[in-house]
Amino acid sequence: MTDPAGLRRNYQRGHLDDDAVAPTWFGQLQAWFAEAVAEESVVEPNAIQLATADPSGRPSVRTVLVKGMSEDGLVFYTNYTSAKARDLHANPQAAAVFAWLPLQRQVRLAGRVAEVDRATTEAYFATRPRGSQLGAWASPQSQVVASRAALDQLAADAARRFGDGPVPAPPFWGGYLLTPDEVEFWQGRVDRLHDRIRFRRVGTGWVRERLAP
Repeated sequence: MTDPAGLRRNYQRGHLDDDAVAPTWFGQLQAWFAEAVAEESVVEPNAIQLATADPSGRPSVRTVLVKGMSEDGLVFYTNYTSAKARDLHANPQAAAVFAWLPLQRQVRLAGRVAEVDRATTEAYFATRPRGSQLGAWASPQSQVVASRAALDQLAADAARRFGDGPVPAPPFWGGYLLTPDEVEFWQGRVDRLHDRIRFRRVGTGWVRERLAP
């Protein structure tokens, strides 16, 4: 096994100067997201690692795909009976990170989470591939299943249920909006003296500050 302590990479692809930062966190996120999408080596540029905590404070983290971005925050979708949804029901706070490693960048966000309205969920669900629509009905997300064959049978049952007709959004499936009150932009630099610019909500406005690496 390779010793992870011996793995080192000197970050020198970019920098984040104060006068180059967008006036708002969303403007900066838009700019960096566009660059991540354009970079072929970035796989799933809309992927975030989403961290939640259950009522006892035990944290969980998993990767989900962002399906909406605006000044209000990030939108992602899931089964409302899933582990992450149960966490968010009990503790509607979350943290997330975009990790764009080929660009030597990451963006961290934290804030409150709330369900999106049903019309937004249904509009997005209608754009999903049919297989993904059926999968949302078939999967008892985060629950124990007997085998892969059992899961495949649930998928077959869902396909048979809807036949060639439209597949509506399940009532137990929908979106969440993470509205950040803190957003940090991290750019790797040489000698581990990285650039860190944080936007932090204060009252009805935002302050911008540089953090030590």
